Amino acid sequence: MKLLRWPLRLAVLGFLGGCWLFAGIYLYLSPNLPDVETLRDVRLQTPMRVYTRDGDLIGQFGEQKRNPLSYEQIPQQFVQALLAAEDDGFFKHGGIDFGGLLRAVSELLLTGEKGSGGSTLTMQVARNYFLTLERTFMRKFNEMLLAIEIERRLSKEEIFELYVNRVFLGHRSYGFEAASQVYYGKGIAELTLAQHAMLAGIPKSPSRNNPISGPEAGKDRRNWILRRMVTLGYIDQATYDKAAASPVVATQHGARITLEAQYAAEMARRQMVQRYGMAAYNEGYSVYTTLDSKLQQVANAAVIDGLITYDSRHGYRGPEQQLLDSDVPPDAALPLAQWQATLSSTPVIAGLEPAVVTAIDDEGIGVLLASGEQVRIEWENGLRQARPYISEDRMGSAPTAPADVVALGDLVRVKPGDENEWRFAQVPDAQAALVSLNPNNGAIVSLVGGIGFEKSKFNRATQAQRQPGSNLKPFLYSAALNSGFTAASIINDAPIVMQDRSLEGVWRPENDSGQFFGPTRLRWALTKSRNLVSIRLLQQLGIRRFIDYAQELGFDTEDFAPDLSLALGTHAMNPLEIASAYAILANGGYRVEPFLIERIETLSGDTVFEARPPSVCRDCEQNAAKTVDPEELSMEQILSAEEQDPLPGARRVMDERVNFIIDSILQDVIKDGTGRRALVLKRDDLAGKTGTTNGPMDAWFSGYNPDVVTTTWVGFDNYTPLGRREFGGTAALPIWINYMREALKDVPERSRRLPPGIIHVRIDPETGLLAPADQRNAIFEYFRNEHLPEAGEGANTGPTGTDDLIQEIF
Repeated sequence: MKLLRWPLRLAVLGFLGGCWLFAGIYLYLSPNLPDVETLRDVRLQTPMRVYTRDGDLIGQFGEQKRNPLSYEQIPQQFVQALLAAEDDGFFKHGGIDFGGLLRAVSELLLTGEKGSGGSTLTMQVARNYFLTLERTFMRKFNEMLLAIEIERRLSKEEIFELYVNRVFLGHRSYGFEAASQVYYGKGIAELTLAQHAMLAGIPKSPSRNNPISGPEAGKDRRNWILRRMVTLGYIDQATYDKAAASPVVATQHGARITLEAQYAAEMARRQMVQRYGMAAYNEGYSVYTTLDSKLQQVANAAVIDGLITYDSRHGYRGPEQQLLDSDVPPDAALPLAQWQATLSSTPVIAGLEPAVVTAIDDEGIGVLLASGEQVRIEWENGLRQARPYISEDRMGSAPTAPADVVALGDLVRVKPGDENEWRFAQVPDAQAALVSLNPNNGAIVSLVGGIGFEKSKFNRATQAQRQPGSNLKPFLYSAALNSGFTAASIINDAPIVMQDRSLEGVWRPENDSGQFFGPTRLRWALTKSRNLVSIRLLQQLGIRRFIDYAQELGFDTEDFAPDLSLALGTHAMNPLEIASAYAILANGGYRVEPFLIERIETLSGDTVFEARPPSVCRDCEQNAAKTVDPEELSMEQILSAEEQDPLPGARRVMDERVNFIIDSILQDVIKDGTGRRALVLKRDDLAGKTGTTNGPMDAWFSGYNPDVVTTTWVGFDNYTPLGRREFGGTAALPIWINYMREALKDVPERSRRLPPGIIHVRIDPETGLLAPADQRNAIFEYFRNEHLPEAGEGANTGPTGTDDLIQEIF
């Protein structure tokens, strides 16, 4: 006992000294410790996600990849793997594992190196949320004190959840759910035991132990964790053997985009940054757009197919690159590994995969794909049709053998065909855009800004300023109808030569056909897109009057050139502006503003924004005129009316009767005019207008029915002509048809009701005047009551009664 007395005294004194030291440190550090209660309201940096209105993910934006999980969403198998890796006593200790700390200290003293470490998950939470990574004793004391305080305030499940969602795991992923998506392309609940153990081993060294950057080190760490799970009784030996034998299969995955709509996603991103600043990237907002997933997919396919079809009419432009050095001996082995690396860094565009030609014979070619697979393309699958491109108007002679088309080492494009066949292809140089709106509220149903975001991020649907050509004519004719002209007014279709300083000299406009047709009714002139009639109409109407009317419709007229070229659509606009204007024609004369974001939700699911666009209410005007005696309403009806919060009504900008008449003319464009190809849709409620500019450099088609309005555009970014046989009806209209075929597939036809104040009468097609009862070639036409023409021998020339123009007529 005498021998033990002094050691016991020293032990007691040491213990008391340690307590005094710990108490002193606590008193010294505690006033400066952060408030642990803030962990209850912690906001993890979570990326913004953009969805279609029906829930398909189209974009993710943010510096940190993160998908927060609640404890209930974490698989128990992963909980066990993480405990085995980091802190198997987590659910037993009070925040500090003193045994682990003593073990770490002894290893440090004996070896001079940091060994296993003594940090618990709670201490790591304290460090990750409140402290720096500096290696000092003071930081360690702070970490321990905070861990004790965290254990007092939060449950074990809450602490575990904080750790799982915050820890860095390599490749910009924060939290285990995000890491699961990055490394395996699926959620953590879908992973195997081996994959759970692999993820659990990453925190020790994120850059070295992750399965992409360090697969071997990661595998060693994974198997160590699996052995610990056997020791702790979490799994048996057989389960360990199976998991330890699993190969490391991980590749880097981006966000799980389920639908290609990157141009629209980028528009949403810009709007969110304007609304919330840089916080948009980190607050975990879910942005639901107005896009319809099915129609967006159809729009993508329609644009791609339309451009490839256009491109096939103009020839093969050659390989994108030549990868085989000219000085390589003919019998040398091909550098397939090097070529595959080049292919892996070459993006797939519009479904067209990059490939390198590795073999050529008389029947076809062999190509190497980015996956390393080598496939064959037969002569009939695109090679035979690959006539060489000379210009947009000329192609060379048809090839007679595959060697006339390609050479070894050519980087080309291929696409999968039917029955595992591959076809020869090329990425079109031309670009296109498509915008489709709900004409009743302006919601953007689908939007395509080019053939592929990978090729060009420039959004031609909203950023390209192009001349609309004849696509603008319906609004000139609407202005004329509003000012007293009628669909039967006669304008002379004859040559014009004008000296106009604003047009820089002599101007000799022509019709697309190069022909002139004499006196022409306005209905027929718009149906056939007669340029000279439009110019004369604008001159009679007055340029200022047209600009004022266009401004009332919602056009930005500040830069409208005040000259007669406006009649031919020379003022540049983007497809979204044109589609918005055509929505007025489709919805009966109301101005709606296009919008993309339908609602915004926070990370917790609260809605912080919901769009309330001014919407068309065709019955509101009639209902407003009806008065109801309040005494006739029941209490239930009164309370129901008070609870309703109706959307604001869209403003009428076009007279209902003018709208009806111009719509009937645009239906004739489909039936008898430049849009006849759309008859393939076999619907009687379609209306629209082609547009082609000089060159031709721009090809347009805008059309609609009462439920959908869509604008398509085709052209080159560098303003290269499309080719002399390319027009709105050949380049843009086929895209519109392929899209509207699906957009209107299950939509019943809807005819317009005849508005009050419209009369339908027989007229003489030559003069536009009322026809006598016995005239055989008379036709029917719509008129506003106050503009009904008279019978007579002259011609219905509109409100001015004359067709005199200051011009030289040949």
